[in-house]
Formats: sequence, C-alpha cells, structure tokens
Amino acid sequence: MTEENVLTEELIEIFGAREHNLKNIDLSLPRYKLVVITGISGSGKSSLAFDTIYAEGQRRYMESFSAYARSFLGGMERPDVDKINGLSPVISIEQKTTSKNPRSTVGTVTEIYDFMRLLYARAGEAFSYLTGHRMVRQTEDQIVEQLFQQFGGKKLYLLAPVVKGRKGHYRELFEQVRKMGYSKMRVDGVVMDLVPKMQLDRYKIHDIEIVVDRIVADESDRYRIVQSLKTALNLGKGIIMLRDESGAVYHFSKYLMDPETGLSYDEPAPNNFSFNSPYGACPTCNGLGIIEEITRENIIPDPELSISRGGIAPLGEYRDIWIFKKIDAILKRYKASISTPINKLSEEVIQTLLYGDKMEVEVDSVKYPGTTWNTTFEGIIHFLQKQQEGGSDKIQKWVADFTTSRTCPDCDGYRLKKESLHFRIAGKHIGELAVMDISALSDWFSNVESRMTEKQRLIGVEVLKEIRKRIGFLLDIGLSYLTLNRPLRTLSGGEAQRIRLATQIGTQLVGVLYILDEPSIGLHQRDNVKLIKALQDLRDLGNSVLVVEHDKDMMLESDHLVDIGPGAGRHGGQVVASGTPAEILRLDSLTAKYLNGEKQIAVPKKRRKGNGEALVLKGATGHNLKHVSVSFPLGTMICVTGVSGSGKSSLIHETLYPLLNQHFYHSKKEPLPYKSLQGLEHLDKVIEVDQSPIGRTPRSNPATYTGVFTDIRALFTELPESKIRGYKPGRFSFNVKGGRCEDCEGAGMKLIEMDFLPDVHVPCETCKGKRYNRETLEVRFKGKSISDVLDMTVEQAVEFFENQPKILRKIQTLFEVGLGYITLGQHATTLSGGEAQRVKLATELSKKDTGKTFYILDEPTTGLHFQDIEHLLEVLNKLVEKGNTVLIIEHNLDVIKVSDYIIDLGPEGGSGGGEVLFSGTPERLVGHSRSHTARFLAQELANAAETKD
Repeated sequence: MTEENVLTEELIEIFGAREHNLKNIDLSLPRYKLVVITGISGSGKSSLAFDTIYAEGQRRYMESFSAYARSFLGGMERPDVDKINGLSPVISIEQKTTSKNPRSTVGTVTEIYDFMRLLYARAGEAFSYLTGHRMVRQTEDQIVEQLFQQFGGKKLYLLAPVVKGRKGHYRELFEQVRKMGYSKMRVDGVVMDLVPKMQLDRYKIHDIEIVVDRIVADESDRYRIVQSLKTALNLGKGIIMLRDESGAVYHFSKYLMDPETGLSYDEPAPNNFSFNSPYGACPTCNGLGIIEEITRENIIPDPELSISRGGIAPLGEYRDIWIFKKIDAILKRYKASISTPINKLSEEVIQTLLYGDKMEVEVDSVKYPGTTWNTTFEGIIHFLQKQQEGGSDKIQKWVADFTTSRTCPDCDGYRLKKESLHFRIAGKHIGELAVMDISALSDWFSNVESRMTEKQRLIGVEVLKEIRKRIGFLLDIGLSYLTLNRPLRTLSGGEAQRIRLATQIGTQLVGVLYILDEPSIGLHQRDNVKLIKALQDLRDLGNSVLVVEHDKDMMLESDHLVDIGPGAGRHGGQVVASGTPAEILRLDSLTAKYLNGEKQIAVPKKRRKGNGEALVLKGATGHNLKHVSVSFPLGTMICVTGVSGSGKSSLIHETLYPLLNQHFYHSKKEPLPYKSLQGLEHLDKVIEVDQSPIGRTPRSNPATYTGVFTDIRALFTELPESKIRGYKPGRFSFNVKGGRCEDCEGAGMKLIEMDFLPDVHVPCETCKGKRYNRETLEVRFKGKSISDVLDMTVEQAVEFFENQPKILRKIQTLFEVGLGYITLGQHATTLSGGEAQRVKLATELSKKDTGKTFYILDEPTTGLHFQDIEHLLEVLNKLVEKGNTVLIIEHNLDVIKVSDYIIDLGPEGGSGGGEVLFSGTPERLVGHSRSHTARFLAQELANAAETKD
C-alpha cells in the first residue's frame, strides 16, 4: 500500500460541500478521533455534520441494498457535495429521536428491563396475592406421598376442576362428562348425580369439578389411587382437589399453587412481566400506570350555577338543542328545572345527569314539531367516556379538558397485573426495582447474589452480568438519577441522546462514524467530565466520533476542532479554522478569542436587588423534593441550577409553573404537592418559553408563529394591484383556498409515505415550493412577491421592511435573539429546540410587556455559541430592566455568573437531591461547601477577575 493510500485511510475528506449555506467547502477530518464542530448558531455546523456527512453515509448504506429492496425504500437524495472519501458506516445520535409513546421507558430502550423480565421469569419466587404464602409446585409422586401421609385411612373424594368462576349453563359439558362414564359432579360445593339434559343458571358464576373417584387412602389400594390421580390431573389440566368427609377441600397442583386457597399462577414467561403485553399489563390501566378519570369536579366546576347558565361545563350555556330538552324532561320528572342551581338539586338527580338511567323520558322533537320521542339518557360521563375511546382527535382533545390523571389504584403505578407483582427476588418484585433510581439499582444488583438461593444464582449469572454492564454505562454518562420506569417522552433532548449513546457504547461496534448533536445539553459541569470520557471510550474502541458542540470543556478535550463561520446564515458556511485545540487557541477567530479568554461575557458590576417583593413557595414535596420552601425575588434575573436530576424541573415546571398558570389562566394541569404560594398579587401574567416545537408540520413557520405574517398579508392587501383585483388578506394565506397552490394545498411540499421508514417531504412540482398560484405571485411589494418575502432571512427582512414599523418590531426581535439567519417561512420541523425556543422568546418580546410578567426559560443557551449567549443575555436584561422577572433553569456558567440571584438544588441527583442548598448572589454561592455548582463558579469568577486585571 502506498504512503498516499495510508494517508487517505486515516482521513475523511470532503470536497465541494454546498448543502444549505455551505460555501463550496473542502475539509479533511481525522478518523478514529474525537472531532468537535463548533461555530456561531446558523453558521452551517448541522449542514456539514448531518445534511452532508450523515446524509451521504446513509445514502451509501441504502445503495448497498438490492434493487428489489431499494424499490420499497425509495431513493435517497444525494447531498450537494462533490465527493467524500474515507466515509465509514454512519450512526447519528440526534436530540429529536425521543419517542412520544408513553410505553417507551428508560428501561425498555436500554434493554435493562428486558433482562430483568428474563431474570424474574426464570429465577423469581412466586407468592400468593391472597395469603402472601410461597406458591408450591409438586410432582405426581409428591402429591401421592402427601395424600398417604396426610389422609391415611380417610375417605376422600378425588376431584378434577374443569370450570372456575365462570358464567354459563354448561349443558354440553355435563353431557360430555356423562358420556366419558362419570356419574357425579361437584357443582358450587355440592356433590350431585349427573342426569341427562342437566344445566345451570347461565347468568350466575359457577365452580364445577368432576368426581373422578371415591377412595380410602390405604397403602393396599395404592395402584388404583395412583391411576385415578393421574386421570384427575389430566382432566384438571395439572390441578386436583381432595374433599374429606367433613367437607374440607385441599388443593394440589403440578404448577404454581397456593395450597391454602387453591390459587394457581401460569408458568412465568418474560412477557408476564411486560407492561406492553396483555399477559403482563395491569388490566385497569392497560400497563400505563395511570388512568384518565372524568371527574364530577371537572364537569360541574361551579355547583352554584344552574344548568341553563353553563353549570355543566361540557354543555355550556343553554341552547335550543336536543340534549338540553332531554335534561329538561328528566328534571321535570324530579320536579326541578334547568334554571335551578345545581347545588339545590338532590344527589339522585345529579347521579342521573352524570351516569344516566334506564327510564325513558318523553322529549319534544325539534325536527318534527308536535311529535315526541321516548328515549333513555346515557349520562354526561358515559357519553364523554364513549367519545374518549372512539371520537376524532379533536373530540378527544376536548374530552381531555374534563379528565384528571391519577395513579392506577390496582397496580399502584407499577403497570403490571397483581400476579406479576408477586414474583420476588431477594424480597423485591420487578416493579419496585423499576422505580429505583439507577444509582440505587446499581447498589441493589451489586450484591444481590448474597441474598439469592443457590439455584437462583446459577440461573441468573449471565443475565446479571448483562444488567450490571448496561447500568454501568448509564452511570458513566451521568444519568444515575433516572429510574427505569421513566417514560422516554419526559426526558430532555440531551438526556434521551445520552441514553442512546449508552446503548451504542453497549453494542461495542468498531469502525463506525458516530455523529452527535450537542450531547452536553442539560448536563451539569460536574457530569460533563463523564460524558467526555464516554465519548473518548467510544473513540478508543476504534470509532470516529464527530460532535456538534458549543461546550468549552468538550472543545478543549477534543482531538480535532473545526470552527465554521464567520457569521450566521449567508454570512457563514466557511471553515474559519481547523486543527487541534492547541492550534486553534493561537488563532484570531471569534471562537478562539472566547476559548483563550481574550473575549468574555462580562460579570455585571452590581447585582440587581429587585423591586422588594417576592414570590414565596412553601412545602413542595413532588417527586424527589424534600419539603422545599423557596423565595423568588421579583424584578431580578433568577437562575435555578444544580446537578442533573436534583429537582429543578420538579420545582419549576411541575410545581411553580402549573400554579401560576392555574392562577392566571385557569389551566387544568395539577401542580405537584405543595403547602402555599404567596406574592401572586405582584404579578399579572406568566410566560413559559420551552423548547417544544413551534409546530409539527411544514405549515408552521416563524412568520406565522410570531404573528408578523398577518401584518405582511395586510400590507399586500393594501397594494394598488390587490385593490384592482379585489384581493382580500385570505388571498395571501397558504392555509385557505383562493391564492394558494391547490396541488400541495399551500404546503409547498408533498408528503411521501415511506411505510416503515420516516415519511419524506418533497417540493411540490406545480408551484416549485412557492406555495401560491401564479395570480397571487403577480402582486409585488418593492419587486418581491409574498413567496419571496417568506424566503427572506430575518436579517434581509429587517432591511426590507425598515419603513413598516408594525412589521419591523416583530422581525427586529427575531434578529435580536440571534435568529437573523433563519428564513421567515422556514418550516417549523427544521428548527432545532434552541431555535424554536428563541422564536417563542422573540414572540413574547415583541408584545407589549406590563413590567409585572414572570418569564420561565428552560436552558435557553441550547445550541448557542458564546457570542449568541451574549446577545441573548442583553435581550433578557432588557426585560428585567422593565421590572419583569426572568427565571432561567440553566447549567451554563456564563448565565449563572451574570444572574442576580441563584437557587442551587442538590446536592446530588435523584433521591440524593431535592434540597435547596443555597439562595443568594453568585459571589456568596462560591464559598458553599456542599454545592457542586460553587466549585465551577468559583473558577469562572476567578477567570473573569484575571481578565479584568
């Protein structure tokens, strides 16, 4: 092999990449190294990593399939790049891969729960859920020996159970047993002779046994007894019963059985412990652990109102419709009317209204005046339950307003049926293990052998090895605070990504190119070290790891750093720098200046004290919060921090925000348990700016979300050309008929369903992605059509609409939060979580604030370069200067150090957290001994002081 070939083998070479805003770049990346791609937001990092390298790797993988297989998959578009050499098989670990399915949990996706199911099926000890005694299984020989020992010399009936607790007349069964030659049956505890045409009450529950033999337990008769016993076991499918002269009944089984009550379990299999299988799932909640209940309180929120004034919430106020006529007729029967306040109606009437009854009522027909209908009333709750099960999505959403979620009373939230929860290993059932956090689970599994029987140890040795290995991976990447039963949809993007990373490390693949998208999101600086170590382990196995990242530690620990820029959008797309971190630090690029300390986000000269008022939350005990009481000073920038899993989301998203939301907007979401909240009178609204998408279809975009598109359409309507043609604002909407392209119905894209692959959107052939028909596009403002305006970047639109103050104000705020590079009509599905959050923030900023608003932001620095964080902080500071309160949940030290007030939770994650360690200014936090944040903040403030000097 020549030297040149060896060189190429060690490099991934990209020639002429032009995807999105990339400017025909050539780049060489070392293989089998940890490579970090960084740069300002919108500079083209993802275009290079995901839309070029990953897309090409995926396309080549598809090309390796047979022509027949590819005909089902459809062709994958070649990314806009001349050539890529040295590309390995590619695995992408993105943030958007989180499942919305409530049945996907941390345990199922990491496979830990699957191995635990196997362990319990093969090594679990069964206990009776009736008596709590250990279940026993006996062989035929053991049953015979016990019979002679226990009942020596006694007269016994030998019974074979054939029906247990079921309804029916059983005429055919009796006839069949009679033909087999048996003369007696025991029916519901009474022994009776079998006679022709014998049958039972079909609507009652019955227990039926065949009397196989009447015996005396004597050794001399052993042969006959053994033969009868075999026949009875055969007829009873492995179960028999003995009845002595006094009428007492004894149970025996070849399978698991409670000898006291006769309760038997099926032989355990792994699916008996799965909440996704009908064999294991709790029948009440179908394996979800929670039930949606339509409650009386939700249907009748204010009992002082009458029905005609909207006392029954789903019906609203009185209208001349069938349902109100029906209710009126029912109330007349009880000598009441629909104008009577509900709390003056008897309990019987309310029960009838809610649950219905079988009595028919006469109702005047609306359609045929003068005629009446005789009809029964099914009740409001029964009607809503029916809609909940079989209604359209819209109807189900409407019914959700009247439902309340609560833990399933039958399985206590463990998701499994009671039989499954009575198999134990070392005193614990599988549900108890699933609710432990990973660190506690690790401790339990580390010495479980000492509490297992010899047989259990032999069975479990390999399975335990697999479980411990996978738990170890989760601990290595800082997820010790999660529990196995935590639904995947409740995890942040960063957590879900790190779980997938742990799964990939577990596969032990070699020679793969892994591409990750900001895996450090939601990770405290303390756990960052673990993440970097996990990525280095993946590299050391013999893989190439490519990470799109803004984290300072990750950049400095990488083997190779690529800086894309210099600006965002059309000002980016070039390689500013490429080399080892040491080489980059010596350069003059924007990223290098922040890394080597030449540029820094300045610490404010003095901290704001606020307006003297505070919001005080007391006694919060939800999830892992340990009776937390905390004060939020108003008129300041507050930062809530702490290691991952310390209780930040439980305190803010699930306790404080639902409380404020209920108070201001009467939201139905219940907060986690708390004692009291004081200081609400000092606020007039709450706004949460999270990272959920601004829309799930290509129809949503920044222009529609911020509301600026309404103003742009109004502007186009006012143009002389529109007035001549008689165009109204609807003409310029791509969501209604008239001006849009009807082929794609204004989406600009067509959806191609890919069966078992994700659906693909392709540009519409008729309008070429412009969304509108030819006539609409002929109306122009300053030479641009409505479609051209949607294709403008925010930065271009600021210049274009400089003389339109109403439009400019909304677009200017998008520009100020660092989104100058996105287009006004960019599909919501292509925006990252951080970008979606900043669009929401810009929308709120463009509204007139009151100075009494409480803003809640969750990690707004996601996807932001140091420079962008500086811009974002300027915007947030403007809000606080106007008297508003901004609360940020954040791990980023640049945000923590500039906050006025810090609330630090901890000290650890999961059960080791849930305490408020500290409340006060950053300077005071530095000296705290138990806080992990204090250690890193001290270093950051010291660096800032050195730079000043």
